[in-house]
Amino acid sequence: MSTFVLEIGSEELPARFLAGEKAELRARFTAALDEAGIERESMRVMSTPRRAVLILEGVKPVQAEREEEISGPPVRVAYVDGKPSKALEGFVRTNAVQLADVYTIKTDKGEYVAVRKRSGGAAVADLLAEICPAIIAALPFGKRMKWGSHTFAYARPLRWVLAMFDDAIVPFCVGPVASSNQTCGHRIHGFGPFALAHANDYMRVIREQGAVEPEDSLRRKAIIEGGNALAAAAGGVVQWKESLLDEVQGLCEHPEPVLGSFDASFLEVPAEVLLTSMESHQKSFGLRDAQGTLMPYFLTVANLTPEDMDVVRHGWERVLRARLEDARFFWHQDLHESFETWLKKLDSVIFIGPIGTMGDKTRRLEQLCAWLAEQCGQDPVAAARAGRLSKADLVSGMVGEFDTLQGIMGGIYARKMGEPEAVAQALAEQYLPAGPESPVPASVLGALLSMADKADTLAGCFGLGMIPTGAADANGLRRCALGIIRIQLEYGFRFDIRAFFAKAQALYGERKWKLEPAAALAKLEEFYHGRVKNYFQAGSAQTPLVEAALIAGCNDVWLAAKRLAALEAFSKTEQYAQSVQTFKRVANIIAKQGTLPREGWEESLLAEDGDKALAATLAEVLPRFDALLAQQDYAAMLHLLEELRPAVDGFFDTVMVMAEDAALRENRLRMLGALLRRLAAVADFAALQI
Repeated sequence: MSTFVLEIGSEELPARFLAGEKAELRARFTAALDEAGIERESMRVMSTPRRAVLILEGVKPVQAEREEEISGPPVRVAYVDGKPSKALEGFVRTNAVQLADVYTIKTDKGEYVAVRKRSGGAAVADLLAEICPAIIAALPFGKRMKWGSHTFAYARPLRWVLAMFDDAIVPFCVGPVASSNQTCGHRIHGFGPFALAHANDYMRVIREQGAVEPEDSLRRKAIIEGGNALAAAAGGVVQWKESLLDEVQGLCEHPEPVLGSFDASFLEVPAEVLLTSMESHQKSFGLRDAQGTLMPYFLTVANLTPEDMDVVRHGWERVLRARLEDARFFWHQDLHESFETWLKKLDSVIFIGPIGTMGDKTRRLEQLCAWLAEQCGQDPVAAARAGRLSKADLVSGMVGEFDTLQGIMGGIYARKMGEPEAVAQALAEQYLPAGPESPVPASVLGALLSMADKADTLAGCFGLGMIPTGAADANGLRRCALGIIRIQLEYGFRFDIRAFFAKAQALYGERKWKLEPAAALAKLEEFYHGRVKNYFQAGSAQTPLVEAALIAGCNDVWLAAKRLAALEAFSKTEQYAQSVQTFKRVANIIAKQGTLPREGWEESLLAEDGDKALAATLAEVLPRFDALLAQQDYAAMLHLLEELRPAVDGFFDTVMVMAEDAALRENRLRMLGALLRRLAAVADFAALQI
């Protein structure tokens, strides 16, 4: 068994590229190796800013041999007057076989000619020489570049490509770079180049001579363990942030945690601001003491082991101090301002060009939050105040310098300026959830403000015809709709979504829209329903169940979720398939009539035993169905179907529903219609599949 190692060396790639590069290498090589019949025991993919590494172990040096039967043209086409036709000659030529190799096979469609073709048996090293350059050239990156006079494009200029199969170089070229047995190490601690005698030597050479740790998980571990030790020595703990930790380990090949400090006087500035300065600008982590209070220390990570740690530490401290000075300046400056001043300034800040300013938006949110609070049984006064103040911090000095703190600073300033705590917390949470993995607001008022803000944006953009198409969604409208859905489900808010969107649209007042208001509202509602469907499908619910539950009603998403949960549980029972078959037939019969028959049936027209049995069962079960519907107990309603099904099946077996007598036919359709009215409140059985 053999070992193959591929290392793609380049100038430093942005940390955000590394995860995608690893995933693409793994996926593309897996597909290519499987297609080529290259057998191996394991595959490892690693990355650092300057290299991507693929190691195959337990590789069979010879490609697996395969034999397959390839069918050709029909016999009647393959031979003309007993002689091979041009079609047969072309088939033989295409498959690189001889006429003598051709034989006849019988299929359901008749007799065809066929050949057995053997493939494989090639040297794996030769196959890798073709696979590697093709994959490297095709790796997708957010941005690609060319360098020098070369036409080849990559994320950053390529510097070397190591490709070794055991002790031999796998020869190929990628743009201007030819593969070799040489690798380069860390720029300071092990520059190289270093020649490999065997592919198995790679990890030892790159670590011991190159001073590089290629495994991202081990770099991450070294950062955490070293950082925790330094923090413990200072009497604190590191406030690790996973996304930043991912980025930092992707910025280095030789991680060296460094503990720095700053003047304790800066702690007068809110911790959120200090952490933003450390994390966003310096890629550093804060430290907290046992009580959770921020300490005047920070942890950063160098990409080398310095000869004089103090020099490196002081450099980081000097740069961070400048940032903290700016933060303190804006903090003091903002505290001399007021919300009233900021609200006036918002009238000069454009929201979306054709639909006005941020000041206009906050006035709409003031009213929309109050309306929504009333719908959800909350305090409309506090909600209105939160809506009006929601965007004020956008014109503060702090948010102008640290834009990621919008909302957060609004909450901090609200507390400083004497606003109620509920309002302050709502301001801080108004942009949540920021994505599918982001939490929803922790407070009810924050949840209401978040939904109102998103609905206002949706209504305005749809009025302007700014509707997402394909992957394009410049205003994040899918994220807005998903945020509303998640908040509704999390809090169990019960309000009609169409009325909510209609109120948001109406608050824009009379204006020139690209789409007529009724059309825009219809498109917005359709868009929202599509997001609800996608949300439930992403949660692993089967598509037919989702569609059946949502057709029964989607404007109350909390209720739709409850119906879907009942349907999912019902679909796992033994009676599910038979029930769907029976009641789907009911739905299909009524659907063919075009309209739902009016309620009630005539006892005098129950002509046959099947009529009477169904009528008696409906009379006994439907009131219970209605009582359960009033309680929204969908699970119990579905269990009632087991009581209904024998009578319905017997009805279909013994009675002609579409009788020639119009009165009988109408009476039977009314019984089925009465049943379907109840079923439709739970699910659209016509959409279910078995």
